[in-house]
Amino acid sequence: MRVAAIIAAGGRGARLGADRPKQFLEIGGRSILELSLQAIAGSDLIDEIVVAVPEDHLAATAAALAKQSPKPLTFVAGGRRRQDSVAHAFARTSPGAGMIVIHDAARPFVTQAVIARTIAAAEVHGAAIAAIPVRDTVKQVGDAIGGSRPIRTTIARDTVFLAQTPQAFQRHVLARALESGNNMDATDEAMLVERLGLPVHVVEGDTRNIKVTTPEDLIEAQDRAVGRGPGLIRVGTGYDLHCLASGRPLILAGVHIPFELGLAGHSDADIVCHAVTDAILGAAAAGDIGRLFPDTDPTWQGADSIALLKGAMARITSLGYRVSNVDVTVIAQRPKLLPHIEAMRANLAAALQVEVQATSVKGKTNEGVDSMGRGESMACHAVALLERY
Repeated sequence: MRVAAIIAAGGRGARLGADRPKQFLEIGGRSILELSLQAIAGSDLIDEIVVAVPEDHLAATAAALAKQSPKPLTFVAGGRRRQDSVAHAFARTSPGAGMIVIHDAARPFVTQAVIARTIAAAEVHGAAIAAIPVRDTVKQVGDAIGGSRPIRTTIARDTVFLAQTPQAFQRHVLARALESGNNMDATDEAMLVERLGLPVHVVEGDTRNIKVTTPEDLIEAQDRAVGRGPGLIRVGTGYDLHCLASGRPLILAGVHIPFELGLAGHSDADIVCHAVTDAILGAAAAGDIGRLFPDTDPTWQGADSIALLKGAMARITSLGYRVSNVDVTVIAQRPKLLPHIEAMRANLAAALQVEVQATSVKGKTNEGVDSMGRGESMACHAVALLERY
């Protein structure tokens, strides 16, 4: 199914109180709109993009950003209301685009994972939005009385989510919603679809996917863009090597692989987990596997290395980091690892609390060179990317 993205950048951003619409303010040397455009254009799932901007900024924006997308890119004049801007952009999408993804220009930190989840859900259900659960207790209040407002009731917070974008809709669903909702003011497209009585499904959003609305939001976005706050990126590498021995199981990334030899070691000698553990700890400057789980401690005799990896994850999480992705290369002459790669990726993803697409595992031989090439040992290299949240 062809997918068209609409970037809603037609507003004036009055609440920010800036000298221009907020989407044209710069953070980290690039405009908020440019960052959002690059994030959307970076999705392999999106085939074309239409950007709706204020009419008096149309020519300048098109000239400045025309080369910022490898996908077909169109700029249109926005309207008085958000839904008017979206309708103008929708009219310029290809008729063959069966899926429409709408994203706020003021959300420059959207991730590829959130985009993919939203599209996948809309393919199944017709309409889907990204949203995050509220963390605080939610109160419904009444009208103001003498400078304060009385509480009417406490709302179960497990039923309350904060809507984000992207929001994705099958073409016929969005067309009906825009047409029928012309006489109401909607704060997002999902609201128009809800009014039709059609289901809109929620997928997991991302707390990093902030919308720049207030001066405080702008400060946070600037900190993210220059690496002072959430969004700071750290890279780490890990390496491990163990000799092969008879009478030992061969375990790689928690997967038991049938083979006549296994890796010798104090724990289960899982070189993949050990290398990845060192990579994430190194990225966070949080020590290494030898310091956290020393082989002089009998506690770790025969330990499950997936459990050790989860322990390292708990440590980096406590320091304010999350894993963005890991890339692993296993060097082994035998056995063939290809039949086990997907299971290895799934185990790593579960331990690292990421999607499987964020893990890569590759197998290489050493072409008969040294102990690995002679089938006497195996080694693993790992690279990890962390982000502060």
